[in-house]
Amino acid sequence: MFMHIWQYLYTSFLRFWLKWFIRQITGKCELQRICDGYSQGATRTMKTEYSLESSKSQILRSAVNAEECALDKHVKDIIKIKKVNTEKDTQFKLNLQVCLLQISGYKKLFLDVENLRKQTFDSENKEHENKLLKLWNLLMPQAKLESRITKQWGDIGFQGDDPKTDFRGMGMLGLTNLVFFSEHHSEAARQVLSHSNHPKLGYSYAIVGINLTEMAYTLLKSGALKPHFYNLVPGNPRLEHFHKLYCYLAYEFDKFWFKEEPESIMEFNQYREKFHEKVKQLLLEADVTLTLT
Repeated sequence: MFMHIWQYLYTSFLRFWLKWFIRQITGKCELQRICDGYSQGATRTMKTEYSLESSKSQILRSAVNAEECALDKHVKDIIKIKKVNTEKDTQFKLNLQVCLLQISGYKKLFLDVENLRKQTFDSENKEHENKLLKLWNLLMPQAKLESRITKQWGDIGFQGDDPKTDFRGMGMLGLTNLVFFSEHHSEAARQVLSHSNHPKLGYSYAIVGINLTEMAYTLLKSGALKPHFYNLVPGNPRLEHFHKLYCYLAYEFDKFWFKEEPESIMEFNQYREKFHEKVKQLLLEADVTLTLT
């Protein structure tokens, strides 16, 4: 109860006067102090984002939802409202632009990921079918697929004779992640697939992979991946960067699973959540980047 009251008093009254007092002493607004005090990366961009979101000015608050094409205008508006002397603070404009580019880029990335997730796998779509067959060829280069609908799909961890039913939750996002991992980290992907066939600790490679896509999607939607992308990408993160994050999760989950040695696959949800919590803890570190090297 006390914490809620303190939070209300701080955000409603004390924060404003504290910022005013510090500006009188330093001659710089909060945004200038943030851009001066932190190097490019998650801490600077997240503090900038919080400062803008907490502002009493609608113009400043709207800057966090700006589209890339409107960023210059928002930067000029902020400079004007905050009365920043850019001749004295020559780096402020550039630093603020980078922060806004990362903030808007994260929101754009989520929309791109969401659009891909909403694409239903369509057997009549040649592009979709080719991508599915590409997955097989990347993972099983020595084994020819006997037919489009076959029990062979179980060899790479699908549940039935036709993988299309397994993509319902994550749509084409799930398939795209699996293909990206197999194409860009072929040796690692085949190694993970081999591990998934372990007689005691085995799991369904493709199904678990789609489950990890859902984990990555959830982390992105919640904003938990902001530190990772703000540290990793100095501008707009793209779908490629999301797919690379998936590769990290797929590889690290396999290591985690074998280290934990679950009694059976029936305990998957329990260990999946444990891994999820481990990743969320890593994302609390200021300099975090989750990359597969």
